[in-house]
Amino acid sequence: MPRPDILNKNAFEDAFHNLNGAPVTLAVLDLDHFKTLNDSLGHSEGDRVLRGVERLLSGSLPTGSLIGRIGGDEYAALLPETAAETALILFDEVIRHFHIHRDPHWPRQLGLSVGLAARPAHATTFPDLYRAADEALLRAKREGRARACIYVESKMVLKSNYYPKSQLERLAKLSGALGRTEASLLREALDDLIARHREAL
Repeated sequence: MPRPDILNKNAFEDAFHNLNGAPVTLAVLDLDHFKTLNDSLGHSEGDRVLRGVERLLSGSLPTGSLIGRIGGDEYAALLPETAAETALILFDEVIRHFHIHRDPHWPRQLGLSVGLAARPAHATTFPDLYRAADEALLRAKREGRARACIYVESKMVLKSNYYPKSQLERLAKLSGALGRTEASLLREALDDLIARHREAL
């Protein structure tokens, strides 16, 4: 059976929209401590690891699944008509396989972490579903890495901070110009900040 193509980010999002609202579980995954491997063994070895991950995903996921490379060492997969709980069992096996067959020269802490979110249970649009799966991925890393987690809706936590009046005025102006709430703009900025510094998490 031919292996599915590894889609780029735009093609992967298009594939999601082509599912036309059908139930699907989205998995977002990346390599734990990948930068350590690149720094110690070089980018050519890093590329070999990524090719191995792509072979593992394309050989392990059910027929009809779609795989995308979102950027760097981050991948995503769409599993149509698959419940998040079923996907969790599947990715537990993928993580175990990666650990068992890892190269002994690779850093010991190198592993795979996975976040899962399902439509319609957790979200319906691609940005919201991706945000939920990414939040589950971050929880997998907080809980020790090399594991898969399903999204659990978290309660909003109020953070009391002082901001310069000029910043708050600009935020209010931007909110009005874009027709979006100030909270959504701040959440987007925080998402971008976390994404830029993902390696530190």
